[in-house]
Amino acid sequence: MSDLKSPSRSLSLTAILLASLIAILWGLNSVAVRYSVDELPPVFVAGLRFLIGAVFMIGWCRWEGSRLQLHKTDILPCAIVGVLLFVQISLFNAGVEWSTASHGSLYVNTFVFWVIAIEHFITKADRLTPRKILGLCLAAGSVVLLIGATDRSHGPQVERDVPTLRGDLILCLSAFFLGVKIVATKLSLKTVSPGTLIFWQSLIGTALFFAWSLAFEEIAWRETTWPTWVSVLYQGTIVAGLCFAVQARLMQTYSASQISVFAFITPLSGVAAGVWMRDDRMSSWLLLAAIGIAAGIYFVNRPEAKPSQSAEETLGEERSGTGTEID
Repeated sequence: MSDLKSPSRSLSLTAILLASLIAILWGLNSVAVRYSVDELPPVFVAGLRFLIGAVFMIGWCRWEGSRLQLHKTDILPCAIVGVLLFVQISLFNAGVEWSTASHGSLYVNTFVFWVIAIEHFITKADRLTPRKILGLCLAAGSVVLLIGATDRSHGPQVERDVPTLRGDLILCLSAFFLGVKIVATKLSLKTVSPGTLIFWQSLIGTALFFAWSLAFEEIAWRETTWPTWVSVLYQGTIVAGLCFAVQARLMQTYSASQISVFAFITPLSGVAAGVWMRDDRMSSWLLLAAIGIAAGIYFVNRPEAKPSQSAEETLGEERSGTGTEID
């Protein structure tokens, strides 16, 4: 049963575990990207990922009954979201290549704050509250702290990956475009079904990724090893496939804010995975930034308790929630 009829339904233990699981799996995405860009160009990796995702979406759309054909009114929204996907993911993969998995996971998850800012000042779809302002300030301060305190020396390092200022700034820019893309996606969903929109954004993005890669990147096939291909499959099947499917199923029963509150787990799992799997150095600044950004995400996404609110008013606010979409 959809939350259209029960917007305040409490989360079951199974839903809590599933929401936590997909948040963790999204956090591991930055590590998967870091492995894949070790041996393959970043934009080409994005093309492979969303090619797999597009194939998954064909099956998903058939299963849930969504149409794949575009109407005339669908073309512009799908094209805009597809171009934003290309820009955001290209920047993210390039940023991770020039930085670390830990930094990638932290910076990209600041997209939530761009969504809040855009919806408050531009689209007027949501409003800032004292709690959300606290979350924004906490996360913004954590980002500034991490950028300023990161040791970017290129001397002998224990870890394999060395963060650079260029990489970190590219990741921050990627987070901005992800925020813009999510707002554009919300507006597009007023006229285009979710399955149709995600399929066509993946298809358009894939075409742009491969076109860019053919024009500007060089692929050394002989140098690729199994970790590269495992990481690409993870990005395409787990992140673009399983996580989407599980989240979509949860959204059919629970409200957006109930599910999105678990997004604070994503940067924490990404940092933990980067330290464990890529030997990223766990400095005190990295730990503080991870806690600060996670706390900021939690404050921004935590639902307001309004017992006197009608079901229709509650549903309206859920539709304007920030969501948990992480590309």
